[in-house]
Amino acid sequence: MKHLISPMDLSVDEINEILDLAKRIKENPEKYAHVCDGKKIATLFYEPSTRTRLSFETAMLDLGGKVIGFSSADSSSAAKGESVADTIRVISCFADICAIRHPKEGAPKVATLYSDIPVINAGDGGHNHPTQTLTDLLTIKMLKDDLNNLTIGLCGDLKFGRTVHSLINAMVRYKNTKFILISPNELKIPDYLRKEVLEANNIEFTETDELETYMPQLDILYMTRVQRERFFNEEDYVRLKDSFILDEKKMQYARKDMFVLHPLPRVNEISVDVDNDPRAVYFKQVQFGVYARMALIMKLLDIKEPS
Repeated sequence: MKHLISPMDLSVDEINEILDLAKRIKENPEKYAHVCDGKKIATLFYEPSTRTRLSFETAMLDLGGKVIGFSSADSSSAAKGESVADTIRVISCFADICAIRHPKEGAPKVATLYSDIPVINAGDGGHNHPTQTLTDLLTIKMLKDDLNNLTIGLCGDLKFGRTVHSLINAMVRYKNTKFILISPNELKIPDYLRKEVLEANNIEFTETDELETYMPQLDILYMTRVQRERFFNEEDYVRLKDSFILDEKKMQYARKDMFVLHPLPRVNEISVDVDNDPRAVYFKQVQFGVYARMALIMKLLDIKEPS
């Protein structure tokens, strides 16, 4: 049985297969409208989510399947103290596949040890968010036609941002990837990512707190919010939350073929005056996320592509 806990659980060939299938689904969604008839996905969300949870649910519905689950820990037996292990044992009796989001790093991995169905990590603390990574990769590939030879700027909260950590892990496996890591000193990427992923793979990267200076070099600018829920005290959050705001003026430094991505939700790190710029693709990115999750569900359930 295949699970998806980290982007590293998929080989590059498997990622490319999923992205290619997602592209075919986008081009002809009607062809795939009944491939999951009779199948159910359980969405187990122990912390709030809009895009990820609804994207999974939309993906399964668009494949012809059904959805069960809960949208917060308070509405599940976790509020009574039930463990993740026991919850997944129960859910395995009801569903064919599940997506789990949990504030504790490693919780989805624990679920795989007790599950009789494929488990998808929909985000665990500040650790991983592999389906957002598939969404990001699909978006980049659709817009750039390739995942090789790209300079990617990651801006904002690089310390706690699980989408950033997952994207770095995935992109280091493509040829000639370069990173510009733009953040306050307090929110730099964790040491393990710097040493065990970037340096270990001889990836070229620059750490800076200057956005405008590096904008002309970028193929992709990946913005992230400074997340209140990841801070230990409110004072640090208030001091840093407005450190990096992308606006129309800063966009003037960017190339015409540079695209702005964001995993959302946005707070104020991207000014609304950027939304009408054709290089701003973060809402298009949301739709690509549905196609990526449709393809992933098909792969993990071993659903054959209709002829």
